[in-house]
Amino acid sequence: MAVFCNQATISYGGVVRQSNIACGEIVETVRMTKTALIGTYDMGSVLTYIVNVTNEGDAPLSNLTFTDDLGQYDMGQASYTPLTYVDGSMKVFADGAEMPAPAVTADPGLTAEGIDLPPNGAVTLIYAARVNEYAPLGEDEEGAVNSIVNTASLTGAGLAQAVTASATVLADVGPDLTVAKSVCPGTVTENSRVTYTFVIANTGRETQAEDGVVLSDTFNPVLTDLSVTLNGQVLAEGTGYTYDEATGVFATADGVITVPGAVYTQDEATGVWTTEPGTVTLTISGYLGAVPDQPEEEIPPIERNGQRK
Repeated sequence: MAVFCNQATISYGGVVRQSNIACGEIVETVRMTKTALIGTYDMGSVLTYIVNVTNEGDAPLSNLTFTDDLGQYDMGQASYTPLTYVDGSMKVFADGAEMPAPAVTADPGLTAEGIDLPPNGAVTLIYAARVNEYAPLGEDEEGAVNSIVNTASLTGAGLAQAVTASATVLADVGPDLTVAKSVCPGTVTENSRVTYTFVIANTGRETQAEDGVVLSDTFNPVLTDLSVTLNGQVLAEGTGYTYDEATGVFATADGVITVPGAVYTQDEATGVWTTEPGTVTLTISGYLGAVPDQPEEEIPPIERNGQRK
């Protein structure tokens, strides 16, 4: 419900007097709620929003305008919009029945024209928006998780004031790991030594021991005489990793790998956010097959009286 108040003024002969303040209340017959299907986002995520509008009045409302600011925010003298409407994604349902898609424009916010509300009924709008390069990532300077807050509004004839609803989606600050694997040299002979390199990148927060990061692999052909390092530090078999030479199954010990978090930066001139992943490098080297025989050390002949025998 909305309360309105106003006051009158009377003036005469240079005298000004004001009336009492009269207040009234508008009983809202139209209400709106807005929900995001998922509560967190990454760069490039597609967020789906559901907006429910109910009309408790006996009269239909026609040709209303629906808008969504798509999370627009100000930084300095500029404004940035962190969400991009997915073209063609808008669906409208009136009392459960799908209606013709409305005309939608999105520059930079979203506007849909021609929304009709049946009397004592409900309309549901469903649409998607993609997280773009202007979306805040990580945490702010106080350690609070950044977010996208976008507000929808419904206006038009029959509505005394705009009906609004907002939804908040938080930046995903959990670890987000990827691994890239390479082998050197690429062409080898049997019983030669090769080195596998694993670069683990993290675009989220730093991993903790309780995250239980484990890298595993099955080497085929199997490796022998393993040498394992993590960021240049030697890992010992048993405490740092396990390996079965019969099957080629390798796994780091639970929690041995800790991957630093990403660094998020927003360009003050363009408003664009960039991510610098945290990385660690694991190297595993060994022989393809059996360890080759080592040549026997040549024993020099015994010398006696300055002469070799």
